[in-house]
Amino acid sequence: MTDYQQNPEAFYESKPWLKEYGPGVETELKPLPDRSMAELLRRSADKYANNTAFTICLDNGMAASLTYHEVQDHSDAFAAYLREEAGLDKGDRVAVQMPNCLSYPVSAFGVLKAGCVLVNVNPLYTATEMNHQLKDSGAKVLVIIDMFADKLPKALDGTQVEKVVLVGINEFFPPFKRALLGFVLKKIRKQIPDCPMAATRLKDALGAGRRHVDRFRQNPPDIGPEDTAALQYTGGTTGVAKGAQLTHGNLLSNLAQSFATAGPVMHEGEETVLTALPLYHIFAFTFNLMVFFADGDHNVLCPSPRPPSNLRKAFEQYRITKFSGVNVLFAGLLQEPWFQENPPKSIDLSVAGGTALHKSVAQQWEKLVGSKIAEGYGLSETSPVVTINPSQGEIRLGTIGVPAPGTDVRIVDENGSILPPGQPGELQVKGPQVMQGYWNRPDETEKVLKDGWFSTGDMATIDERGYVSIVDRKKDMIDVSGFNVYPNEVEEALGGHPKIAEVAVIGMPQPQGGETVRAYVVRTEESLTKEDIISYAREYLTAYKVPKEIIFRDELPKTPVGKILRKDLRKEAEAEQNDQKTGT
Repeated sequence: MTDYQQNPEAFYESKPWLKEYGPGVETELKPLPDRSMAELLRRSADKYANNTAFTICLDNGMAASLTYHEVQDHSDAFAAYLREEAGLDKGDRVAVQMPNCLSYPVSAFGVLKAGCVLVNVNPLYTATEMNHQLKDSGAKVLVIIDMFADKLPKALDGTQVEKVVLVGINEFFPPFKRALLGFVLKKIRKQIPDCPMAATRLKDALGAGRRHVDRFRQNPPDIGPEDTAALQYTGGTTGVAKGAQLTHGNLLSNLAQSFATAGPVMHEGEETVLTALPLYHIFAFTFNLMVFFADGDHNVLCPSPRPPSNLRKAFEQYRITKFSGVNVLFAGLLQEPWFQENPPKSIDLSVAGGTALHKSVAQQWEKLVGSKIAEGYGLSETSPVVTINPSQGEIRLGTIGVPAPGTDVRIVDENGSILPPGQPGELQVKGPQVMQGYWNRPDETEKVLKDGWFSTGDMATIDERGYVSIVDRKKDMIDVSGFNVYPNEVEEALGGHPKIAEVAVIGMPQPQGGETVRAYVVRTEESLTKEDIISYAREYLTAYKVPKEIIFRDELPKTPVGKILRKDLRKEAEAEQNDQKTGT
């Protein structure tokens, strides 16, 4: 037996995790037959033409669907619009900003088919956040939900955006339902503002594209695995929003890896997956959107899972067989009386990612629903899947599973030396799903990519069977319901207030999982209130980034050179929480 403590390299070379995949899972990664995501989308749409591809289910039960053939028809028309009407070339960026709805796959698939680069944008972003991402990506077209059209003037200032396409949540509903829903949203709920600038409605863009669609289909752009498919924005380890450059090959490889691990429990063309996580997030984009479309399955889209009762009608109206979520969503559903009374026993696979899954939540879910939650791990930079608890092997609670087929991992110390099993260090990843680099940021790319190895910034351990456990997150990252919040960004936003002298931001762990944002503030005037700061933050930050707690201080802990010590504040906050638990 090899002494891995003395020779850790031999441990990783032996790849013990290959034995953990379980029956029916090939240890060698088998590539998909497609050269691009466009080819995969077209192949799947042709094969499953008459199957229902997507259904949007609103919280009141109102629903609408598209077949694979209809998705093909609409996305081809949108691709033709981008090339012939918007005048885009291969490699031009198109930003897509909307919640889960039927317009998302139509738009995203059209972008990929056009040979353009998809830039996913959080629909809840403020105009300031939108502006940064649009400028950085150089997007020429923005496809945006009409509910946020009032943000456009500020969001587009100084960008390269030439055309704006407006979509409605009621897109592709039958005429009567479409009109009724539009009336309620605009006239009664007043959730759809007037658009303050020139824009094209999606239905008009599709109509214009259909004039060119035959020529487009006859001469589609030549797209290969090396071409960039998406810019997936992430704060990385610095907090500065950067676009992870994912190629068609990266995405295809991660799909092949997902099929390799989940394939034995997938029933081609027969699954119904409930997509509550946002499709603009890399986890749902790859797993929910692409995997199940490639498999010919039915995808039920819910625009928002908050509160969890928004999902009730979807669970009641459809026989859900697959589900993905984050810890807070699983925990929230388990607390719903309607879910407890009629649990979806048809679910045979649930996948957790984005944030640590609590053992208690996983155990309650298995007891109530009758199937386990397989926790995995990934990043925007890895398309995203790196590790997963194998559906056919042992699902080990408290771990993020074993490396996906075709993926190498290793744990290294601060000097880059390889560590043996059981010792904590930084997790590094190598595989065909790893990004090409950060968009237009060679300096940031060089920090994290060396000799094909991607440094995740996450501290982890690996056991002798190959199961990986995360022991700490990126140093300062705050996990709010599975979304990354970076203190630098929040501090920069609050620091713009004229009455704030200094600010430091940390995450406060919550009993139900995840964290909330706490800001320590040194003010220049006593008249500044906590409410003033929160109100100011809402102008510049998405809701989940806005601090829930404001603590005023006369001064903040610093190093001799003046750098604020967040770790001291975290230690202090931890002691405060411990005191509250013990009642001291």
